[in-house]
Amino acid sequence: MFTAVGATLLLWASAFVAIRIALTSFSVAGLSLGRLVVASLALAALAPLLGVRRPGRADLARIAACGVSGMTAYQLLLNAGERTVSAGTASLLVNTAPVFAAVLALVLLHEPLGMRSWAGIGLGFAGATVMAVTQGSGARPSVDALLILGAALSQALFFVLQKPLLARYGGLEVTCYAVWSGTLFALPLLPALAADFPRAETEPLAAMVFLGVGASAVGFVTWAYAQARLPVATAANTLYLVPLLSIGIGWAALGETVHPGALIGGLLALTGIAISRRTPTPRATSVPGQRHAR
Repeated sequence: MFTAVGATLLLWASAFVAIRIALTSFSVAGLSLGRLVVASLALAALAPLLGVRRPGRADLARIAACGVSGMTAYQLLLNAGERTVSAGTASLLVNTAPVFAAVLALVLLHEPLGMRSWAGIGLGFAGATVMAVTQGSGARPSVDALLILGAALSQALFFVLQKPLLARYGGLEVTCYAVWSGTLFALPLLPALAADFPRAETEPLAAMVFLGVGASAVGFVTWAYAQARLPVATAANTLYLVPLLSIGIGWAALGETVHPGALIGGLLALTGIAISRRTPTPRATSVPGQRHAR
């Protein structure tokens, strides 16, 4: 089970670096659709082996909303932001998603928040603000950092929308449904992928395939395996290692460094998430707070 956890963390942490590599040949739109298509095909091949069921007709609208928010919008915003934001900083920014999810759950699901949760949310937003500003010029936040925060918000919306589905389906099943529906909604981006593909170099092409097969398909399978065998809190807490691994992999593979201000902001955000995290039910956390990069 610990091998599955380690594999998941490495796959998801490497995804932020792979995006940076893939963007050297692919446009934001082309990479977004390409990754989703590869992930959809890989999950379609695995689905019969993993016992993925056909969703009920009554759930199709919610599944579509999950696909748009958690896959289509998330991919577009994250890829756009990583044009200039380093892999490590992008991972820190995306990991603010649980902070947004807590607020959205209050608004949409009327889930109450205690003082501890509000304190954690405040720290999370403070950290996100520090990271966005340090990526910009002067006191103005970076537009691309804000796009990645938009990706975190999209992922948070996905977490909230999927919650009723997790009462009826397994986390891996919901992921499959979201990836497949998200791919359908991304199909208008096909001209961009068709234009990028013929001139794509080997390394960026391999990075895109890795994103679809490794980070998206295999990563969710290994995560589901680990969550089925570990206490929920233990499994969830391991996700705090993803940004640290992303920073290390980004440094080793691309020579990237992270602004000290971004590290401080990231530490604030992760501390806020740790403070505000409540003990969830196993069903409610079968798809990670992250990722994503996922």
